[in-house]
Amino acid sequence: MDILAYFSSLNPMTLLIALPGNVAQGVIWGIMALGVFITFRLLDFADLTVDGSFATGGAVTVVLILAGVPAPVALIAAVVSGILAGLVTGLLHTRLGIPGILAGILTQISLWSVNLMILDGANKAVNVNKFALVVSLRNVASSIVTALAFGAVLIMLLYWYFGTEQGSAIRSTGCNPHMSKAQGINIDAMKVIALCISNALVALSGGLMAQYQGFADIKMGQGAIVIGLAAVIIGEVLGDALLAKHMNFAIRLIFVVIGGVIYYLVIGLVMWLRMPTDLLKLLTAVIVAIFLAVPYLRNKAKNSFALAGKRGAQKNA
Repeated sequence: MDILAYFSSLNPMTLLIALPGNVAQGVIWGIMALGVFITFRLLDFADLTVDGSFATGGAVTVVLILAGVPAPVALIAAVVSGILAGLVTGLLHTRLGIPGILAGILTQISLWSVNLMILDGANKAVNVNKFALVVSLRNVASSIVTALAFGAVLIMLLYWYFGTEQGSAIRSTGCNPHMSKAQGINIDAMKVIALCISNALVALSGGLMAQYQGFADIKMGQGAIVIGLAAVIIGEVLGDALLAKHMNFAIRLIFVVIGGVIYYLVIGLVMWLRMPTDLLKLLTAVIVAIFLAVPYLRNKAKNSFALAGKRGAQKNA
């Protein structure tokens, strides 16, 4: 009876009303996931800078808008701040020999203080009625269209760039750095460039999110790397399941953004079910672990069946 009473108390209209907002946030986080995809998949670099650069992008955007700078220009400044954050991580790793994961942590910790100085406090709000924002919670439908436009343009630019000589060199560096170096590629430079591009996208996403929610907070980037990984993994698993061998680079980028949307739809469903919000981080970790394990277990099963088939064929012969 208690279970029936619980489900009968849930209002489906509440879920439907929240759906557009979840989609808008999912697309914005999907843009951030594109940045994570560059380091995680293409460069094979565990970059933890994103937790800090996401908040930096939001802080820079809000402070500049409050100073009278147009919102689009503020977003450009946010992108520059992300480039600088990635540059610091890259130089710590390539010039000082600090392992990649530690270099990202050092930059992330440093950005906490930087963000406090930028915001002149823990947070700062921007009045959505006073300023012309690129995206806003007050107009969710328009925000979805704008965020999708940003995502589409970025995907086209990334698809073009990683088909160029320099972009191919970055992909080569991630696949096999020793062979790339033997071919005359400056792998240190490629790592720095990839980290700058990645964190530029992350900071752009942070600037969009700050405008959408109407404020920037130094904690807004906490767990961003996990959300980004969740979007990447969910998108890849879904894309491979639907398209299998037809997944090219452009479609993979599209599914990364779709992964961000799916992640936030799941979060919206969980909140609609009135699960404790304290469990959201745990849920995120579980989702990422499941989607990470699915491809491994699937390949392992295929290999096991293939091996058993070969053994059976040998016995019959």
